[in-house]
Amino acid sequence: MKTLFGALLCALITTVSYGQEKKTIQKDTTKKVTKLTTVIVTGNLETDPVLTVVANKYDEKIVQPKNVADLFNNINGFSVIKRGNYAIDPSFRGTQYEQLNIQYDGGTKAMHACPNRMDPITTHIIPEEISKIEIIKGPYTVRYGATFGGIVNLVTQKPDFEDYDLHGKVSGGYESNGNSIVNLVQLQYIQNKFDIVANAGYRDFGNYEDGDGTQIPSSFRSTDYGLKIGYNFSQNQRLQAHWRQSFGRDVLHAALAMDTEYDNSNIMALDYSLDHIGKTLKSLTAKAYYSYVDHLMTNDNRPSFSITEAASNVNATTIGGKIELNWTPFKKFNMFSGLDAMHVAREGNRTRFVKIMNGNTLTNPLEFNDKVWQDAYITDLGIFTELKYNLNLKTILTAGVRYDNVTSNIQDPEEDFAEMYDLDKRTEHNISTTVSIKHRVSNNFTLEAAYGRGVRSANMIERFINHFTVGQDPYEYIGNPNLKAEINNQFEIGFKGNTLLKNGYNNLKFETSLYYSLLDNYIVGIVDENLTRKYNATLDPVHPKVFRNIDNAYKTGVEMMVELDFLNNYFLKSEFSYIYSRNKDLDESLPLTPPFTTKFVLGYEKSKLWTNVQYNIVAQQNNISYSYGETTTDGYQTIDFRLGIKPVKNITLGLAIMNLLNKNYNNHLNFSFTNQAEFGRTPITEPGRNFSAFLQYSF
Repeated sequence: MKTLFGALLCALITTVSYGQEKKTIQKDTTKKVTKLTTVIVTGNLETDPVLTVVANKYDEKIVQPKNVADLFNNINGFSVIKRGNYAIDPSFRGTQYEQLNIQYDGGTKAMHACPNRMDPITTHIIPEEISKIEIIKGPYTVRYGATFGGIVNLVTQKPDFEDYDLHGKVSGGYESNGNSIVNLVQLQYIQNKFDIVANAGYRDFGNYEDGDGTQIPSSFRSTDYGLKIGYNFSQNQRLQAHWRQSFGRDVLHAALAMDTEYDNSNIMALDYSLDHIGKTLKSLTAKAYYSYVDHLMTNDNRPSFSITEAASNVNATTIGGKIELNWTPFKKFNMFSGLDAMHVAREGNRTRFVKIMNGNTLTNPLEFNDKVWQDAYITDLGIFTELKYNLNLKTILTAGVRYDNVTSNIQDPEEDFAEMYDLDKRTEHNISTTVSIKHRVSNNFTLEAAYGRGVRSANMIERFINHFTVGQDPYEYIGNPNLKAEINNQFEIGFKGNTLLKNGYNNLKFETSLYYSLLDNYIVGIVDENLTRKYNATLDPVHPKVFRNIDNAYKTGVEMMVELDFLNNYFLKSEFSYIYSRNKDLDESLPLTPPFTTKFVLGYEKSKLWTNVQYNIVAQQNNISYSYGETTTDGYQTIDFRLGIKPVKNITLGLAIMNLLNKNYNNHLNFSFTNQAEFGRTPITEPGRNFSAFLQYSF
């Protein structure tokens, strides 16, 4: 046992974990299956969470280079919040940011350092590394951390354990709109006891042009590399480690007041699994991770530079881990119990050199230092138990409860912020629960129903930001350390299945989800007319916003998919999503509610050739949040074409034309141009017609 713990400690200090589902092939070619932890959805009715989606198997059907937005744009119910071509956040059913529990490989997290979210978690990994995305549609499990609106698990590509020795792939891609290039090299070496995977990628995206030919400042460069190491102590015991670094450079943010000079991140994690322990205690899994993000933003190339020169160097540290036991105290009972923790700490200041004050040019610019994060931290310690009970061979009942102890503190407050609040350390006690049922009516039809009470404590921006513009509008925002935790009481029913039509050749697949969320203590920014702005006091709006809780809010929606497979290799798919939200206190929509969206896809798929045409229809959005600065967004229609082919063994070639009709449009969730010389404060537009090519060689 000492040897085991020594190995764990050594690996934790030197490397990072990477958990995954793995097939080990012994030298006699007998397959052994080891349960690991990178995936949440395993395809097992008895263990999978209810109301899940597994989307976008990118490593199987690659046809184009991937930007962050491409990971989510074609998943029903998802939209993206865009500030440029780099700082892109996913939004699911009108929930976003920390309302979504976004993680890598079953639990690893990397929190952003920038208060304007120039560096969300999705920027710290190469999109081509993502093999699939797993989504739990609501707070319907308590096993993966505090969850308010759903879980998004980004699963990185796992080693191919079908053969030993050295294997790998080399890929490259090009996009015409922006003259953008992507490159990736991956090598793996696999033996019976251990496996090593190394990868490196480089991306260089230029400024793209919208449908009217207007160039949008959105270029960036990034370099990424990582190392994954796995060691099998036995057939039932495995340790995996993952270390990766990402370096963003010269990132232009069309909808933010500053640009990124550099964004450096380190992510390290460690996964351990021990299976088949005994009759009652079945398995133990453990995870530990660490991430550090170092971020510098400036306004060197912006109009405001002539008045005030500004630079902000900020950093974020995230440390966390989890221990979980899977045990069966009674027949038909399958229980998961454990502990998890996450600690987020941020530091950093903004330095300003004011060159012009009250209309007068200063001979010697005045220097000011503003505390961005005020040296704050949030620590979440959680304990959970989730039970799965087989009511019969076709029906599984799931119930779970979770307790989170959330501690927050600010250690270096600005004087004006300290005058507003009592800033003693604060501790919150949050209880989350869920109950669901999954019933397999037949082999081709499954019915699911769930209730979840998801609880989310306020994030660091909502608690501690002090007179910074962090929203979609030009208001200064002030945090509120006394905010209550948001509560989402979500009810959902869904069904999915398929049926073979009478002719015996055509297959009809279908899937539907309907949900309703009653929201308590929802957090929004509200104008406080008793306060005035701190920076650039002569500008409008004069009064800042302060984060507050509201009591009367809800959202409801539906998602539907129908797919007809015909003539062996052809398919026709239609899907749509609709969300309606309401802030009854302010008599308006909740912020960032996406419009009604419909997609039609006609495609052809074989093992060596796949192609499709996708028709996207997005409706006008009139249901808006005036207090958030939103405006009505026109609807639009676009067409995308994709083609993939394997002309010879080990080579994959992909071609695509995105926005074939060169439509000029903007998504409702796009932020507006900010501090740009040639643009007013209007939402940033999307890329126009874009031709792309992608080539991959595997060996």
